[in-house]
Amino acid sequence: MFYYVLKYVLLGPVLRLLFRPRIEGLEHVPADGAAIVAGNHLSFSDHFLMPAIIRRRITFLAKAEYFTGPGVKGRLTASFFRGVGQIPVDRSGKEAGRAAIREGLGVLDKGELLGIYPEGTRSHDGRLYKGKVGVAVMAIRAGVPVVPCAMVGTFEIQPPGQKIPNIRRVAIRFGEPLDFSRYAGLENQKAAVRAVTDEIMYAILGLSGQEYVDRYAAEVKAEEAAQAPPRKFPRLRR
Repeated sequence: MFYYVLKYVLLGPVLRLLFRPRIEGLEHVPADGAAIVAGNHLSFSDHFLMPAIIRRRITFLAKAEYFTGPGVKGRLTASFFRGVGQIPVDRSGKEAGRAAIREGLGVLDKGELLGIYPEGTRSHDGRLYKGKVGVAVMAIRAGVPVVPCAMVGTFEIQPPGQKIPNIRRVAIRFGEPLDFSRYAGLENQKAAVRAVTDEIMYAILGLSGQEYVDRYAAEVKAEEAAQAPPRKFPRLRR
């Protein structure tokens, strides 16, 4: 109930009014049945804008940190994500990846729509990064189509670290569903899941027009953080 109140009464109309999203290819999202919507991830605002314009309910695998933040803000954020039916996912370690796949397959087994960001994290510089193979494992094992999606302009409205989004128009583009039935039974083959993931990322790239980086975003972020000069703090006067 809370999900639909937010979508149609509280949040959805406000988002449409403020950001006036140009929507392309919405007809490619299946009206019923299980499917995966796989998109790029440029901004915290993506969590709200895409669900606001899709007619069906969509469940995302959300990072566990959204559910464990400290203080009043942390509790409010956790309550919001739980209220809209999002699933917390621990992103550390291989077992965490398996748990995410199990949760995603549970959504698909119920014939529902699953949203996922194959990059695994938000892009810190607006580029599109290499996709992780969990989306391919789920698509092959569940035998469902994957609808590529591109958010365009959301990096500019709320880049990393910015709390209040800028008010400007964005675009949300959906591509034709991708059928991976030819890979049935190969979800444990590394070459197969890599090929499927790369095909999904290529479709997203065609919709978004971003620069592509054939590396994982988390690795690049960590590398750049390690190379950054240490912060200097002013001396305290005695």
